[in-house]
Formats: sequence, structure tokens, C-alpha cells
Amino acid sequence: MRHFLDFEKPIAELEGKVEELRRTTDAGGIDVADEVAKLRDKAEKLLAATYAKLTPWQKAQVARHPDRPKCLDYVSALITEWTPLAGDRAFADDAAVIGGLGRFRGRAVAVLGTEKGHDTDTRVKHNFGMAKPEGYRKARRIMELAGRFGMPILSFVDTSGAFPGIEAEARGQAEAIARSIEAGLSAPVPFVATIIGEGGSGGAIALAAADRVLMLEHAIYSVISPEGCASILWRDAAQAPTAAEALKLTAEDLKRLALIDAVIGEPLGGAHRDQGATLEAVGNAVWSALEPLLPLDGATLKARRREKFLEMGRHAVV
Repeated sequence: MRHFLDFEKPIAELEGKVEELRRTTDAGGIDVADEVAKLRDKAEKLLAATYAKLTPWQKAQVARHPDRPKCLDYVSALITEWTPLAGDRAFADDAAVIGGLGRFRGRAVAVLGTEKGHDTDTRVKHNFGMAKPEGYRKARRIMELAGRFGMPILSFVDTSGAFPGIEAEARGQAEAIARSIEAGLSAPVPFVATIIGEGGSGGAIALAAADRVLMLEHAIYSVISPEGCASILWRDAAQAPTAAEALKLTAEDLKRLALIDAVIGEPLGGAHRDQGATLEAVGNAVWSALEPLLPLDGATLKARRREKFLEMGRHAVV
């Protein structure tokens, strides 16, 4: 069954009626093809009108949709000869961070990402995409490996943020994130990051200090979640919609602020409504971003990447 968000209830009602009429026809009842077509058209128009004017808070809900393609879906669809790598060679393996080697359109690449999981079991296994220090140390190890062997780096980011537990802090969460960012900025190879769902705080930028940062149309990318921001500023998580507006966390806002490089369009109704089209669009966008970087030498890539991040925030935008 399709999962509908709160603001999609009118769409859900129309699509429910379409299904009811379809079942009537399938059961040998009267022919209601015309009525089905009219309702389907009405539902499509309502869906288009709704998604044409999403608020930042509604976009945050779409970015978190449980049926949205996750990191491993992109790996499965876009990467061939996939060989996962595990562990940070210091403490443990972190299932929230996916890492490994493979081929993207015939070229050897290193791949990183945060995986949230699709159901209860996989969400628990991957800790809901919230990485611990060993996850960021694994990411750093793979980025350094990519630099050593001249392999471009691709990352797919979908996390509400790094794991905030006591054990993570005890094992050096902040240092691990900082070292992962340093490894990304220092990599002598092309690096393309894609925000596929949530890009939350340092836990996201640890895997997105890249030459090109792409973002799906209904993804979000912010220093803090709307709920976290509301809890700090207003002591009330119910103010999350107001916080989402203030945070400028949508792809449109971030492109205007020059914090990301490109926005990847999603199918009508969000990535979850047509996963195949979304995976193909992301693959094409990643290749378009990666291809011009391939001829550049390591020194040029690092210098341009450093300047790119230093430039962020230098010019105030009202």
C-alpha cells in the first residue's frame, strides 16, 4: 500500500476512489472506465498543484518518506561489480555508512553513503542512518584509498545527523566527522556528492565535502533538523514548520545561496512515486557532474575544492 503524507490526504481520497472503481470493474461489475479516467485526471491535477507549492516543512516530510529510494538502491542501480568494504580498522564496522568499490558507467569508483533502511529490521540494523565515529573513520579510510588508486569518489547522503549517543561522543564523534571532512577536501580525485533525502548537520557534510554537490528536488540539507532548531529556539518542537522556513533547507534555497551546485528534478509526487525514473535521473546527473572533473589533476581539484568551500557565506544574500 502506498504511504501518504498528511498534506496528501485529498490526493489519497481521490486515488482511493479510483482503486475502488477499478475493483468494481475487475469484479465484473458495470463499466466505469470513463469515471475512472475522470477521477485519475483529477487526482493527477491535484497532485501537480500540491507539489507545485510545497512549503519547506512539507518538503522535509517528502525527504523523509519511507518509500523514498535509499543509498543501497542507488548503489544497486548505478554501480556494477560492487565490492563492499567494512570496518574502520580501529574499533568496528558501522552499518549506517555504506562504503565500497565498484564501477560507474565502466569507470572504477569508490562509493560512500548513509543508509537509513526500508523497514523496521533494516532501519535498526543501519541505526536509522545515524553514523557513529567508526562510520566516519570508515569513510575517511575509503576516501584515502580512492586517492591512492586514483578512483573518483561518489557519495549518496541521507541522514538526519550523526548518532548523538554517549558512546559515540566517548569514541570521538566530533573528531571523526572533522577528519572525514578533511579527507574529502584533501582527496586528489574527483568527488561528487548527492543529497538524496535528508542532509543533516556535520553528519551529512562529512560525506559531502565534494567538488560537486547535487541535490534532489525534494531533499533537504541543513545545519540542524527543523525539530531540533525549534526545540532550541522556542523550546517547542511544534514550531518545526516555522524553523524549516527560516533554515532555508530546500534545494531551491541552497542553489540560490550557491551552497549546492545543481538540483535534480524528481517525478511528479516525489522520488517514491517512480523510483526507476529517480535512479536514472540521479545517474545521469552524477555522470554530467563527474565527467568534466576527470581530466583535472589532483592539485587543481584540491585547490578548486578549497576555494569553493571558502567562498560559501562570503556574500550575504537577503
